[in-house]
Amino acid sequence: MLQNNTAIKSLIEKLWQNFWSGGISNPLTAIEQITYLIFMKRLDDLEAKRERDAEFTGEKYISRFSGKFKVPGSSDEIDKSELRWSNFKRRPADEMLLHVQIKVFPFLKEFQSDNSEFAIVKNGEGLFTKHMANAVFIMPKASLLVEAINIIEQLFTEIEKDATEGGQAFQDIQGDVYEMLLSEIASAGKNGQFRTPRHIIKLMAELVAPQLGQRMADPSSGTGGFILGYYQYLLADMVRKTDPSKLVIDEDGFERATMSAMLTQNVKDILQQSMFGYDIDTTMVRLGIMNLMMHGIDEPNIDYKDTLSKSYNENNQFDIVMANPPFTGNIDKGDINEILKLPTTKTELLFVERIFNMLKMGGTAAVIVPQGVLFGSGNAFVTLRKMLIDKAELKAVIAMPSGVFKPYAGVSTAILLFTKGGETNHVWFYDMQADGYSLDDKRNKIDNSDLPDIVVQYQNRRNNSLTHDSHDSGITMIKKATTDSNEAVKDNQDNQTNQSSDRRGKYFFVPKSEIVENAYDLSISKYKEEVYEEVVYQSSKDILDKLFSLESVIVKEMNELKEII
Repeated sequence: MLQNNTAIKSLIEKLWQNFWSGGISNPLTAIEQITYLIFMKRLDDLEAKRERDAEFTGEKYISRFSGKFKVPGSSDEIDKSELRWSNFKRRPADEMLLHVQIKVFPFLKEFQSDNSEFAIVKNGEGLFTKHMANAVFIMPKASLLVEAINIIEQLFTEIEKDATEGGQAFQDIQGDVYEMLLSEIASAGKNGQFRTPRHIIKLMAELVAPQLGQRMADPSSGTGGFILGYYQYLLADMVRKTDPSKLVIDEDGFERATMSAMLTQNVKDILQQSMFGYDIDTTMVRLGIMNLMMHGIDEPNIDYKDTLSKSYNENNQFDIVMANPPFTGNIDKGDINEILKLPTTKTELLFVERIFNMLKMGGTAAVIVPQGVLFGSGNAFVTLRKMLIDKAELKAVIAMPSGVFKPYAGVSTAILLFTKGGETNHVWFYDMQADGYSLDDKRNKIDNSDLPDIVVQYQNRRNNSLTHDSHDSGITMIKKATTDSNEAVKDNQDNQTNQSSDRRGKYFFVPKSEIVENAYDLSISKYKEEVYEEVVYQSSKDILDKLFSLESVIVKEMNELKEII
């Protein structure tokens, strides 16, 4: 939404550069410290707004910055007003750094909000406080803090300006800015973790098409991207059903709503009780919580938990699971949950089985896997694919090009879509060749993208599949039609069927029987028919004749040159 706002992009790049040159080279550490400062700024702004509103209406309001705060590790107490961004930013640099480190940040760590924008108390427990317990404020020098505060002030000024001129809610723009900050993380995390491109998350949300009230989870949630994708899809869907004119098309070609600030409390409660994330990295848990809060999700249900371990037993609980589990690494065999039966310690396989178990009967999952999962010949690989075919309806396999996850990794991946307990008759394959970005390390935006076509063709696949089944049984849809008024529909369905049956195209169906015959191989290359252009070469005699002819010309010209000399 902010791709054309060069001022905001420039400020974000400047902020990152300052942290890098200031001695914080780890991108995850940098984004954590930036996030804490943004929270301090936003908390003060929200409090100032509530105070103004109370003064205007004449209502009594007790500020969360009123009263005293006991400094941890000391008997000193200070006025909470001294902890406000608007007050401490005026202090001299060295004094301000010490003040923020020993007073402001401890206050933020213990902060518990009411049921407002930063409502983070869950069942009497401060979820935010719980995950902030081990957080530290790292700022190598006072000058870096001063520079960061100045840039964040400019960022919020630009957000206000964009909201005023563009008519977009401040909350939505703030969330977009935070996503832009996260997008600057340019190195892989631990255990093969890395940030899933947001346009791929949007695609997966469109394919799953969740409905309000369906419980969604991500067993390896990271910065909360899939939870956010679920939230934003439902928001757009609600607006689509009530006032489509409020929808806008984002830079990736997807519809998006800009009305998060207009959600009713009832709908917000339903949404917040429907979204769950788990991660084994405490830094990721904090970033995920703060990312969702920045987007207006008051009570993010993101918790520190190893979903492959014996301590996690939330089976048959969710209607939707969307995930991009870690691709690399193995888990200790003794730590694996007993319900996971695959004979392996490979996390990329165990996570798919975990997702299958998390789903309710009839629940749907969209999961990213390395393409080795699709064709691996080991017992665990085949057993997993057999489970997806025989115990679920494997709806689609979407092969993605290897550059999708650059600069983090060059591994080739695929999206699997399946419904637990369904019946697989045909599997729909799509060969994604372009995702709207260059497939090099720079990942620059380009015009060519298969993503909109994938959504359209996937939504049409049911008609195509029904027609395809009719062809397989020797009974065409055309024969079933009896009136002239249906001729156009029949012709269109027949054309779609021919296209879906043509394995030389980008997408096509493969019957279950053929997949079973091929040891449950799900690699698209196994079934796609490659088209080769015939290259006609000249005969050897013709080539030699031309060479001799050329040689005679050269000899003649050389003789003429000698005569001239």
